[in-house]
Amino acid sequence: MEIAKLCRRNLITVHENDELIKAAQIMRTRHVGYLVVVRAGIADVAPEPAGVLTDRDIVIKVVSAQADPRALTVGDVMTREPVVVAEGESINKALGEMRRIGVRRLPVVGHRGQLVGVLSLDDVVDALADELGAIAGSIRNEQRIEAALRQ
Repeated sequence: MEIAKLCRRNLITVHENDELIKAAQIMRTRHVGYLVVVRAGIADVAPEPAGVLTDRDIVIKVVSAQADPRALTVGDVMTREPVVVAEGESINKALGEMRRIGVRRLPVVGHRGQLVGVLSLDDVVDALADELGAIAGSIRNEQRIEAALRQ
């Protein structure tokens, strides 16, 4: 299964010069804990990921450090140059990268490096659950057919 089929494409993005408070408010109103930070691209090309900002970044780098969030921008707190995965790659490659760097989400990029989505472990688990459900359904149906043939 390819990442392109699983990743979420309805992205919420911010820019590194945005106020950190604004990004936190977006997280709250949109019920997300992960934003992709984009750099402006050429007019006809989608933006490229410059970083990611998580609610955990805000807690660890701002709240626990007792920094003033009103004085900070997204660029002050974000993780720069995030590990990304290409939309044509396999899920196994993405899972390996997630495991290697200890994250639950990865930005997904197209062939020109443009941001096209985000892949999360939740997306992978949902897809696997669907596949396991289909397998279980096949087994149940096989058993019903066999039982009907024996009558």
